Amino acid sequence: MNQRFYSLDVFRGATVALMILVNNPGSWGYIFSPLEHASWHGVTPTDLVFPFFLFAVGNAMAFVMPKLDAAGEGVFWKKIIKRSLLIFFTGIFLNWFPFIKYNDAGDIVAKTFENLRIFGVLQRIAISYFFAGIIIHFFKVSGSFVVGMFILLAYWFLCVAANPTDSFSLHGWFGTNIDKALLGEKHMYHGEGVAFDPEGMLNSFGSIVQVILGYLVGNYIIQKGKTAEMLNGLFVTGCVLVFAGFCWDMVFPLNKKIWTSSYTIYTTGLALLILSTMIYLLDFKNRKGIWSHFFNVFGKNALFIFAISALIPKTLWLIRIRNGINAEGKPKYLNPLSWFYETICKPFFGGDPRIGSLLYALCFIGMMWLLAWALHKKKIYLKV
Repeated sequence: MNQRFYSLDVFRGATVALMILVNNPGSWGYIFSPLEHASWHGVTPTDLVFPFFLFAVGNAMAFVMPKLDAAGEGVFWKKIIKRSLLIFFTGIFLNWFPFIKYNDAGDIVAKTFENLRIFGVLQRIAISYFFAGIIIHFFKVSGSFVVGMFILLAYWFLCVAANPTDSFSLHGWFGTNIDKALLGEKHMYHGEGVAFDPEGMLNSFGSIVQVILGYLVGNYIIQKGKTAEMLNGLFVTGCVLVFAGFCWDMVFPLNKKIWTSSYTIYTTGLALLILSTMIYLLDFKNRKGIWSHFFNVFGKNALFIFAISALIPKTLWLIRIRNGINAEGKPKYLNPLSWFYETICKPFFGGDPRIGSLLYALCFIGMMWLLAWALHKKKIYLKV
């Protein structure tokens, strides 16, 4: 039985829309707290978006993997390697693009590879997709579950064994030293004030399992079909995983930035609760509307639209609009997007700049939706 579930497309599209929303505020200095990541331990609504998308990647694999397995080893390896490399190097391209920048003097200089960040969101998706696909291919359904649980337990053990006294802090987590040794500090993320990459190598263990769990859920949905048994199974399993994640949090804290095993279990549980609710509303009760159509459009070209949402701002950053003089007597400049935020969005609601920042993000989402809608209208589906 291989029924298509509309809710799966809506779920995937919603995660893409929210990823774009949280990545494109009008100002990073003015963000409502639910739209910020947790500073370290803990989970905010924003911390749910990326794991939900990886879970959706796994869901989609459940519809594709049987065809790849049936086509033979050659087709499987060609497909998984080609797609993983394409996604990974698209991420590298976006990190490097537009290959030039303005220096402090206002001159255009080249962006060199020397300081290029190697990893990022798309690279994490590529790595998780690649290794999850291999595990699923060789170990099938029951074996993949066992391997996934082993990975989560092994990652917990490695964190504690490498640094028993300070296992889960920014400076104590063992994976950073490995990333430094393999990548070099200049090729890592520095948003935490030090060289630490939240999409690095060792914190990929949990995200790989996130894809595997998404696949197992997708396979379960396919096998059970649109039945009450399927829906009840998803909801109950979601409750169990959320509870298990909270329990594990007491010894292995929920943490997106090092993607702890408890975080994987907890966010998968929440994804199941939300997905089961969507299945009930959309596929059982047929309560489709503007909201579901809005997200479904995003889901049709998910990764492509996400990539374009990063490409457009980077391109427009090259255009400079003069905006007065700074304290040193030098001209200040805005790019078209920052001009739109400062001139239109920021003053729109008066006092609270966070509202203007959110308004800008919503406008940007609207622009991306129009692009996604135009592609969908012409039945153009671009696979990244």
